[in-house]
Amino acid sequence: MNVYRTNAATPTLIDTHCHLDMPHFDEDRDAVVARAKEAGVAAMVTIGIDLAHSRAAIALAEQYDEVFATVGVHPNDCADFGPDTLAELRKLAGHLKVVGIGEIGLDYYWDRTTPEQQKRAFREQLALAAELGLPVVIHNREAHEDIRAELRAWARDVLPGSKLARRPFAGVLHSFSGDLEMAQEAYEWGFVLGVAGPVTFKNARRLHALVPQLDRERLIIETDAPFLSPHPFRGKRNEPARVALVAEKLAELWGMSVDETAARTTATARRLYGLEKG
Repeated sequence: MNVYRTNAATPTLIDTHCHLDMPHFDEDRDAVVARAKEAGVAAMVTIGIDLAHSRAAIALAEQYDEVFATVGVHPNDCADFGPDTLAELRKLAGHLKVVGIGEIGLDYYWDRTTPEQQKRAFREQLALAAELGLPVVIHNREAHEDIRAELRAWARDVLPGSKLARRPFAGVLHSFSGDLEMAQEAYEWGFVLGVAGPVTFKNARRLHALVPQLDRERLIIETDAPFLSPHPFRGKRNEPARVALVAEKLAELWGMSVDETAARTTATARRLYGLEKG
C-alpha cells in the first residue's frame, strides 16, 4: 500500500495514538492531516501529556473533524500534580470530542519524577476515568510489574460499578511491550493492546513472535507520531498516514488481508473510544 495515495479500495484505518499538537507539525499540520485522510485514516486520536498539551489536543479536535482528543498527565510530567491539576482535567474531559484519559502510567526509564509521584498521579487519574466513564491510555516504560499491580488493584477495587465498567473496554496499553502473560491479564482488566511502529522493525523478533498469539479482537493500531516511525521511515518524523504500514505488518503476522486487519482493528478502536460514526 502506498500510504500517501488512495483509491476506492483503501481500507478504513484509525490512528488511535498520536501527538498532532507537537511542534514537529507546526509547519505542515494541514498537509499531515490531509495525507492521513488520503491514506484511509478516518480518525486520529491526539493524546494529552500535560494540561497544556491536553488543551492543544482539544483545540485540534475542534479544528479538524477527523481529530479527537484525550486529556491527561504523563508520568514524566507529574511532579506538580495536585488537586488543581485534577480539577482542570475533569473540566477538560467534559469536552464533546474528548474520548479518553491519558497518556497516564509509569515510566522508570527517565528520572524526571519519582515513582511515588508517578503512582499518586496515576491512581488519581485512574479514579477520574472510572468516575467519568472514559477509557484510559496507559504509558508503560520499564515498569511492567508496578503497572500490573496498579491496574490489577484498580480493576478490582475501583472499576466495578463505575461508569467506565459499562463501556466495552476500560482502556489500552499503549505501544504494548509486555509478554503474553501480561496481555492475558490485561484482557481480564477489560483492556485492549496498542501496536505501533516497532512491530515493523526487522529486529523486533520477540514482538513478531508475540503478535500471532494475541487476541485479534483486542488489538488496535497507532503511530505515536511524531515518534516511533515504522520501517522504512525509522528515525524520521512519524505521521498518522503511516499507521497503514503498521496495519500491513500486522496483516502479515496474522496471515490475513490488510482489508480484514483494518476492519478488525478499526472496529475495536471505535468500540474503545466510542467512535461509532465516521
